[in-house]
Amino acid sequence: MAEKHVSLADQAYETIRTNILNLTYPPGMQLTEAKLTADLNMSRNPVRTAIKMLQAEGLIVTDYYKSMTVKEITEKDIREIYQLRELLEGNAFQLIFTSGRYEEYSYRIEEKIVRMCAAAGDIYQWEVADTNMHLEIVSVYENDRINRIYENNLSELIRMGQNSVKNGMDIVKTNENLKTMVQYMRENNYEKAYAILKADHFTIGKETALG
Repeated sequence: MAEKHVSLADQAYETIRTNILNLTYPPGMQLTEAKLTADLNMSRNPVRTAIKMLQAEGLIVTDYYKSMTVKEITEKDIREIYQLRELLEGNAFQLIFTSGRYEEYSYRIEEKIVRMCAAAGDIYQWEVADTNMHLEIVSVYENDRINRIYENNLSELIRMGQNSVKNGMDIVKTNENLKTMVQYMRENNYEKAYAILKADHFTIGKETALG
């Protein structure tokens, strides 16, 4: 079977997108075609195609004067995203217990936490793993529309999460707290398990993201 061909435009898209998500290109940074073609060592055509894809995704914005910048993350963005997370994940976490699936999900979530622990030295990879842990929680709904809401906001979640870490959120402590949360899940102790999720990921996460 032939390997799937990846176009230069797709390669450019993936590289620029990763640079935006891992904050190599931070929020508000001005970008130009010349800079991106130089950074990627590519011609302008695939880079232009990649830029259009990222503009459609909302990660690159263009002003009236055609100046391109990486989309800013505003205080309003952070408050709205964390409100969305608390509403959807809070209810999902409760559903895990009321549906009697707390032991099953303790193992599913633990698998994601193992990946978070393995990525503790890389803020970007840790945040990707953390986001996957949150996606595991909402998967209990078995609702494609909710999954799409999360997927549509993944870029913002990953960038906001890195801001939280840079502003003082302790990765090692968070990992240890999540391990404790899993133990409470296995004991069918919803109150103590949810208290950890709420404190670390809805309260401290939001406050540190806001700076």
